[in-house]
Amino acid sequence: MRYLKKMGLMVLLGVFVCVAGACAGGAGPDAPSGSPAETNAGAAPAAQAVAASYKETVEGIVICYLPNEGSEEYAEYRGMLQKEMGDYLGIQVTEINGADYNAVVEAMRAKHADIAAFGPVSYVQAVDRAGAEALVTAVPHGDRGLAGYTSKIIVKAGGPIQTLEDLRGKTFAFVDPASTSGNYVPTLELMNAFPGMTNEDFHTNGVFFASASFSGKHQNGLQAVLNGDVDAAPIASDILAAEIAAGRVSESDITVIHESPRIPSSPMGIRGDLPDDLKAAVKEFFLNYQNGDYFQYMVGLAPEEEPRYIESFDSDYDYVRDLMAKVIPE
Repeated sequence: MRYLKKMGLMVLLGVFVCVAGACAGGAGPDAPSGSPAETNAGAAPAAQAVAASYKETVEGIVICYLPNEGSEEYAEYRGMLQKEMGDYLGIQVTEINGADYNAVVEAMRAKHADIAAFGPVSYVQAVDRAGAEALVTAVPHGDRGLAGYTSKIIVKAGGPIQTLEDLRGKTFAFVDPASTSGNYVPTLELMNAFPGMTNEDFHTNGVFFASASFSGKHQNGLQAVLNGDVDAAPIASDILAAEIAAGRVSESDITVIHESPRIPSSPMGIRGDLPDDLKAAVKEFFLNYQNGDYFQYMVGLAPEEEPRYIESFDSDYDYVRDLMAKVIPE
């Protein structure tokens, strides 16, 4: 704990979680400050015995998760990946969880995080602010043509709201200002549905919505709708699938009143200034990862979809850059 405080992560991120795999072999109270990827201590041999020079200078790496993936209910599956990656790389792998989307970008910028599970918008922001590089993204059957997900606007089943027009004067909970499917995409869908209205109009109480708020993560918005705390909320299709698969919500509990076009898949990103052989080894680990429970309950892809990680490229997110410019013109 003292080590993490020295790093300033509690101030930067607000919350962090060290799951079983990290706590057993993680940095102790006397570990040096700065990211483990920048320390010079030795590392235990890897089960995969990856021959790489990065082991001479890199003690460990830190994975940072958005609030959606950083939830306690996903800790078991994050721990699976964390342990298997550490065994494969032969170095320590630990995790931290961002209090919000911006905190994840800032963690990488400050070199407190080496890998991050970004959303498309937060990835683009991390490229500009933290020198992030696209690494991999999860897709069904390992087929690039099937990459992507959608943003769904949901309401509680059985209610009077059936269309976007029915949302006028109601309460709405976006996810986070930097969320792709929880803010940018639903905002653009609303702007397209109601020409002349702006991003600001949909985020100002009493203009279109009676009130507009941010829930912090997709799961919070889902529960707010189910509990009747808000009338509607957007949610990423993959996160909704994971919640249904885990039995935390039934498909019959909600009604989807609008679904967006396909959005580029969320990428794993990595710090661009890490050793090239380390970046290559991390990518190789992801490309060969085949844990069905992880993909189903963490990523939202069912076993019958035969999910795999594939390589992602910065150009995959040019659509997102265009989306951001449309929603918030400079």
